[in-house]
Amino acid sequence: QVQLVESGGGLVQAGGSLRLSCAASGSIVSINTMTWYRQAPGKQRELVARIFSGGNTNYADSLKGRFTISRDNTNNTVYLQMNSLKPEDTAVYYCNAIIVVNTPSPVSSIYWGQGTQVTVSS
Repeated sequence: QVQLVESGGGLVQAGGSLRLSCAASGSIVSINTMTWYRQAPGKQRELVARIFSGGNTNYADSLKGRFTISRDNTNNTVYLQMNSLKPEDTAVYYCNAIIVVNTPSPVSSIYWGQGTQVTVSS
């Protein structure tokens, strides 16, 4: 099957930077949209950024200019570069991808990673 594994979270001071990675592995035929979400304590999960297979991107309006999403199609990996971090960016960050797998015929499904904690101290 398919696994998404996030990494790169941690504790950082306000104003600092982190780079998150999410690597997909398994019987992958192709990967379409890859998306980062986040969920802060007591809040609903929210979209952070999305990147389509052709490279186009979408961002939450409040995060434009500080966060950058990118992908490495060769390695089935999506990245989230986060700069000028603020305490309100503290959350668990999840990646999500629409992946076509052979089961044995091609089937497109949505997969989620387990999440990585980002904590920004003031």
